[in-house]
Amino acid sequence: MTAVAVVGGGITGLAAAYRLRRLLGPDARITLIEQSDRLGGKLRTTELAGVRYDVGAEAFLNRRPEALALIKELGLGAGLVHPSAARSAVRAGGVTRRIPGRTVMGVPADPETVRDLLSGKGFRGVEAERGLPPVQLDGADTGLGSLLRGRFGPELVDRLVDPLLGGVYAGSVDGLGLRATLPALASALDGGAGSLTAAAAAALPAAEYLAVGAGPRQGVGINTMVPVFATLRDGLSGLVATLADESTVDIRLGDPVRALTRREHGWRLELGAVAAVHAPADPVLDVDAVVLAVPAPAARRLLDGVVPVASRAYGEVGVASMAVVGLALPPGTELPDSSGVLIGSGERHADGTPFAAKAFTFSARKWDHLGAAGPVLVRGSVGRHGEPGALQVDDASLVRLVRADLAELTGITTEPVDTVVTRWGGGLPQYGVGHVDLVSAIEHAVADVPGLAVAGAVLHGVGIPACIGTADRAAAKVVAELSEVAM
Repeated sequence: MTAVAVVGGGITGLAAAYRLRRLLGPDARITLIEQSDRLGGKLRTTELAGVRYDVGAEAFLNRRPEALALIKELGLGAGLVHPSAARSAVRAGGVTRRIPGRTVMGVPADPETVRDLLSGKGFRGVEAERGLPPVQLDGADTGLGSLLRGRFGPELVDRLVDPLLGGVYAGSVDGLGLRATLPALASALDGGAGSLTAAAAAALPAAEYLAVGAGPRQGVGINTMVPVFATLRDGLSGLVATLADESTVDIRLGDPVRALTRREHGWRLELGAVAAVHAPADPVLDVDAVVLAVPAPAARRLLDGVVPVASRAYGEVGVASMAVVGLALPPGTELPDSSGVLIGSGERHADGTPFAAKAFTFSARKWDHLGAAGPVLVRGSVGRHGEPGALQVDDASLVRLVRADLAELTGITTEPVDTVVTRWGGGLPQYGVGHVDLVSAIEHAVADVPGLAVAGAVLHGVGIPACIGTADRAAAKVVAELSEVAM
């Protein structure tokens, strides 16, 4: 009987287990191992004031096919919903304004679109970018922050690009690389665009840029009417539960994988923490193949001595932590007319204190199905890579800080009827300079090792569709190699 282990019970591991079951059939023994006490990873739906509410990832890109196709394959398509037409805003220079259109993650195709966000001097810097000497990448990667600051000046970066990218990577633009984070822009530059403004104009029709809060009426390019985002009405944990049920795998929760070793025919996994009081009932698992769907630090540790090139590459990927603070405000609380607001890292309260939150989502405005609920739901996101800041306080203090931020931005001081704090520690990969090369090194090294595959947010995107895509490819690799052995 064929035996496969999937290490990691997030969306990537669950999707891999499901695809393995479909490809290998009912007789294969598939074991899904998750070190925590729950499945889903960054997908978590809880109850906030009696309403099902996502406190991890709240949506997925609808313009990529992987998540949408999987949801429909699982029979969950009837539960799909899309954001309202409410647009998002950004706190820039002490003022909250709508996020402009016709940008690639804040890089404008037309300087006029960002004029209102900038001072006169800042706008002139953006306007002058087209006249600077051409950008010469020569195939290399470069730091996104330094490139943009050098071309546009600091204001555009601090007031728009950094908040947008911080919402995706929980990191600073100064720690990110161009090729992994804005590949459409890099491609346009490689194709001969002489300026970043020209590159943004060339990239817009094809770019799946994250217009945060964009709904069915907003979009740029050939598929203008296709909603940018989608989610499930009853929460994304429904996808987690259905994948677990349909995979019919042996699920082992609370069992960390301590070591991974290659055997003559297959693999051995040693389970249980080194200092555990109670060892697992089956501390050793022998299988024919393994899919690793874990964050970079765990992948680095497990591949050390097994695939050292891949292990070293994983070790160079930074990770960030963050927290989501959910607030249920009393019915009738009036929210701003937007889907949410991003907050630049340099923004301050009127008294000079920094904001704890990096963004707010006005869920009752963004999602019609949540707006119809009794309580008015809002979520604040806290945490940037290398800046633990407010994450170091306890939950009650974090709620107070986020409420103070909300009051500064909106004037809302109403006492919540319910709150929830969910912390995500160290699992959000940072796509730094050279990240594309690190991923290439990982995938080339693992490709030469039969019966082993890797998947997850480190590789080709941090969103749900990208993770599912890596899961499908990992499952296909393992199945193809097992078939060759059987022949």
